[in-house]
Amino acid sequence: MVEVSGSCDARFEPVRDALAERLASGDELGASIVVDVDGDTVVDIWGGWRDAERRSPWVEDTIVNVWSTTKTVTSLAALMLVDRGLLDPYAPVARYWPEFAENGKEHVEVRHVMSHTSGVSGWEAPFAITDMYDWDLATRRLAAQKPWWEPGTASGYHASNQGHLVGELVRRVTGRHLKAFVADEIAGPLGADFQIGAVEADWERIAPVVPPPPLPFDLDALDHDSPVYKTFTGPTADAAAANTPGWRHADMGAINGHGNARSVARVLKSLALGGTVDGVRLLSPDTIDVIFDEQSHGPDLVLGAPLRFGIGYALPETETVPYAPQGRACYWGGWGGSVIMMDLDTRTTISYMMNKMGPGVIGSDRSEGYVRAIHACLT
Repeated sequence: MVEVSGSCDARFEPVRDALAERLASGDELGASIVVDVDGDTVVDIWGGWRDAERRSPWVEDTIVNVWSTTKTVTSLAALMLVDRGLLDPYAPVARYWPEFAENGKEHVEVRHVMSHTSGVSGWEAPFAITDMYDWDLATRRLAAQKPWWEPGTASGYHASNQGHLVGELVRRVTGRHLKAFVADEIAGPLGADFQIGAVEADWERIAPVVPPPPLPFDLDALDHDSPVYKTFTGPTADAAAANTPGWRHADMGAINGHGNARSVARVLKSLALGGTVDGVRLLSPDTIDVIFDEQSHGPDLVLGAPLRFGIGYALPETETVPYAPQGRACYWGGWGGSVIMMDLDTRTTISYMMNKMGPGVIGSDRSEGYVRAIHACLT
């Protein structure tokens, strides 16, 4: 067994053992896991290595690019504006961002961009990864293009662009870019070590991501007019880009958040705890209810798997992510396997962040194993 640092209540020792076993086998490189029950952190553990060469250990304040787990924080930011009466999830996006009405998008609503049902799940090609770093260019391109399917009729995962879509709404109603809003209104008040992008002073403690195996399908073999092809080539993903300065400087609320299990749990447990964490109120219970207004339930046009989306988060379903909590719960995760799950019925939050990316897009065998071990300890 390798050393796993941090604290763990006695009944959760199987979770510590599971992490130790994965680290020892090499299946896991470096990772952190947090479990919070009713505001009490019962698991806060980490171990392994920051780097593939295994020279720098993963320590308490190690952070990592968490990919689409970032979306859960971006959705929280939007819901905070809903809570303040500044954003109406059922209003057209164009009420706040008039240019977005172009090309047949005048009826696309805020809830559609928050639930992956807007029809705008990527950028029309040609569009490069580095183009995402230019906020004005990226949002102008999204405003100008037409939907790839009828908005509101199905989900099609907004893999890389949801942070720009929601972030531009944040900017239009607050005058601040998303990364500044998250820093000032969420991470700062909560004392959470989470940021969109990463300031240079923190780069030395970032665990670089280790790219996953190739996607399990040939993109070129797909229908080039399909949402899945357009999304995954607009732009074409390259995991190694997350380790570059340009990526870390950018404001990409869908994919470039940096944190660890503790900081992501610190932020998102606000949903499990009724909107308030240690006296810091982010949301009202009524606004949390908005999450559970189901927007889609069925095969996702981009990911292919059956998914169920509320406003801002995935909701429980038993087929694609059967290990997610059922009942009144919400969740999402990031490319390679990171995951954050909030069970409002039991006021429990589960958070797992790592640097070695697993295959596939939704979860991994590692995230499933940890979550199942946690649930076994809880019951």
